Amino acid sequence: MSSHTSISQDKLSRLIGTAKTPVLIDVRTDEDFAADPRLIPGAVRRNHQDAANWGGEFAGHPAIVVCMRGEKLAQGTAAWLRHADVSAETLDGGFEGWKEAKLPLVNASKLPPRDAQGRTVWVTRARPKIDRIACPWLIRRFVDPNAVFLFVTPPEVVAVGERFNAVPFDIENVFWSHRGELCTFDVMIEEFGLSTPPLLRLATMVRAADTARLDLSPEAPGLLAASLGLSRMYDDDLEQLEAGMLLYDAFYRWCRDATGETHNWPTNKAKA
Repeated sequence: MSSHTSISQDKLSRLIGTAKTPVLIDVRTDEDFAADPRLIPGAVRRNHQDAANWGGEFAGHPAIVVCMRGEKLAQGTAAWLRHADVSAETLDGGFEGWKEAKLPLVNASKLPPRDAQGRTVWVTRARPKIDRIACPWLIRRFVDPNAVFLFVTPPEVVAVGERFNAVPFDIENVFWSHRGELCTFDVMIEEFGLSTPPLLRLATMVRAADTARLDLSPEAPGLLAASLGLSRMYDDDLEQLEAGMLLYDAFYRWCRDATGETHNWPTNKAKA
């Protein structure tokens, strides 16, 4: 049972993928992590022994601390974080409980190296439309909330990636790209281990809109129209990305929570 300093698996699973996700801090030992190198979506790894030193970077933010079973390492780290003005809780059951509940786990081996500030850095073509907005949304909501995205001219994507230690995506002949009929968004969901029903439904919408196969999803024309509209509204790619985050937040919540809801205008009943 959750206490005032812990959070249930169900409650956390409802927060993940939304803009209200707390900071997730994995403090499992190196040995435990090596035994299962996966992460709760969006989690960052930290050493519990140094909590007094790194805790300040999360000051003013809510945080959930995860250890193997939600016991001493998580509770001790959360207690230190509260000294650093972090509203810190622990996850009931820890990593093992989350895994036993068959909730999503990200394959950490697929994560790019992080920069000096602990962020993953990605690079793609400028003037994004669909896939190049959907993929950053997925990464920030489920993989790395602090990920950096560089938008450059198409011929320079690979070279910029090499010079700035950024991972190229959604261009030809790179790992994170279209594969057969799948678009890059599909590939990321599969490779990161995020094949949940809501994300798979969203992936069908993205694939349909991105590859001109609108018959795959009734919602795809709406996503295409909204995406092209955003591209006309913003000259700055980063501003467009921020606006696109809200768009995909809305589509994801529909995929997760509202697919069965309809809106019918009430008919006027004939007067007797």
